Amino acid sequence: MSYTALGNNLDVARAIVTVSRRVLLLLDIQVSMLAPPPVGVPESQTVRDNLARILTQARNARPSPLIVHIRNTGDIGDPDEPNTSGWQLIFPPGPSELVIDKLKNNAFAGTNLSDIVPPDAEIVVAGFQTDYSIRATCSAALGRGNEVLLIRGAHATYDRIEVLHGGGITPAYRIEAEIEAELEEAGVHLLDMKDLPGIFSDR
Repeated sequence: MSYTALGNNLDVARAIVTVSRRVLLLLDIQVSMLAPPPVGVPESQTVRDNLARILTQARNARPSPLIVHIRNTGDIGDPDEPNTSGWQLIFPPGPSELVIDKLKNNAFAGTNLSDIVPPDAEIVVAGFQTDYSIRATCSAALGRGNEVLLIRGAHATYDRIEVLHGGGITPAYRIEAEIEAELEEAGVHLLDMKDLPGIFSDR
């Protein structure tokens, strides 16, 4: 899928990341994901509030990171079917921010993202779903050589119905913790919301 630069262009986006060396990657933060449960994820309001705080912090940082909104493109009948209400972004992009539509969990696959984000940039990842787009995109970024930061409380997924192994339901919070541990083992830096004031500043 192609990118959309809102009120700006790729040259400006590249200039921003050249100065800051940081990228805020907002994955699938769309209306369908943050609707009240069960349509949206559990604790959707808390996660939304945390995401809003992260975005505000990034926009106020000097130098500001490059902010990229990744929008998932679902199939016909999916909650995020293109041009439906559920497909829309929760947070309207600013004039120097990019929107990239994707078809796969990995935001680098089949998109222009790898042309925009250099391999030596630090990437802060937030959004949905922990066990799909978050996992795949963080793993791909590590493979490119990027330093990757993931913030607890700023990503989420759904409860999982277990078909095998006796059935039952694995709650979302447990899945999120398992993926955090997996990604941390792979090299992702796990941070908490209390760390937010320093994330986009020179440390």
